[in-house]
Amino acid sequence: MKTAKTAIYLDYAAATPLLDQVFRAMEPYLRDNFYNPSSIYLKSIEVKQAIKEARQQVAKTLNARAKEIIFTAGGSESNNLAIKGLMDKHKNKNLIVSAIEHDSVLKPASRYDHKVCPVNKLGVVDLSKLKRLIDDQTVLISIMYVNNEIGSIQPIKKISELIKDVKKDRIKRGNKTPLYFHSDACQAANYLSLSVSKLGLDMMSLNGCKIYGPKQSGILFINSNLTINPLIEGGGQEFSLRSGTENTSAIVGFAKSLQIVQKDRKEESQRLTKLRDLLIDQMLNYSDRVKLNGSLKNRLSNNVNFLIDGIDNETLIMKLDNLGVMIASGSACNASNDAPSHVLKAIGLSDQQIKNSIRITLGRFTNEKDLIAIVKYLKENI
Repeated sequence: MKTAKTAIYLDYAAATPLLDQVFRAMEPYLRDNFYNPSSIYLKSIEVKQAIKEARQQVAKTLNARAKEIIFTAGGSESNNLAIKGLMDKHKNKNLIVSAIEHDSVLKPASRYDHKVCPVNKLGVVDLSKLKRLIDDQTVLISIMYVNNEIGSIQPIKKISELIKDVKKDRIKRGNKTPLYFHSDACQAANYLSLSVSKLGLDMMSLNGCKIYGPKQSGILFINSNLTINPLIEGGGQEFSLRSGTENTSAIVGFAKSLQIVQKDRKEESQRLTKLRDLLIDQMLNYSDRVKLNGSLKNRLSNNVNFLIDGIDNETLIMKLDNLGVMIASGSACNASNDAPSHVLKAIGLSDQQIKNSIRITLGRFTNEKDLIAIVKYLKENI
């Protein structure tokens, strides 16, 4: 079978390659500076200082305080810590999540009294329905910043304004139940602002492997006015919210990668938007069998999700893989699960239409030549 000369990777929403600058920042802590940061001798103190500086760098990027940054092993752990950590302190209260959240939000939420906010056919949270779901016992709202499958950008600032109005009303009525706002921002960090104060967030999750950093790295931002329970207890690391010897190389790598992608986010977003729109235009104009899942305007710059009538996504993905082209059908975390995508179901697609859908996500190493190639391969194989 004919194969592409060079592999074309178009699944950046699943994982990103480690940047050279990030590896160089990590390298000293992978071997030579292996010391436990909790020890008291000089070498350990130097390692502890590296963690401190990484925390300060992340806090600066988020316009937060250093003590509000908790290093974790990725987005799933951060989401679990946010939801379980808060809800375990408010066991008689309820929370609200959107219908298109990652499973690392939906599954922990299912352990508590919770409500699910629907989205419209473009994959955007319905604010009027969200408002009606909030009752006097709602203590947490968790809405992702950007969806990982269809790239829909959620109105985070408008949701935070709604939450402020609810809190003001509670104060007037003497309701002392607090209300907090968490967002899974793992897919947003490459391209959108992460200023937690401007977004109005109390908690925010980030994942290193989505931003050209190491896998099993991430953070949970927790506003200093909020207290939650830990998931892991022990030595009291990470302000007693995440015990265990710190993974210094991953922490340093995460901080470096976040710094890089946030610095480049506007320029990179503009570049990828042009490539994304080229791909969309080429495919939509090619055949009326091809439709775009989700919004065109309110969409992350690197995300494309096509419904291609008559194809089987798994078969197409394997054909393209044999040609050296890597794409996906949806969330990599659910790739081994035969259940239809809950995200595509939430925007109204049938099970058959979900089987006809593919996800293509672009990244820092995607160029126009790659896009021309993928259009050619798609046309030949559908």
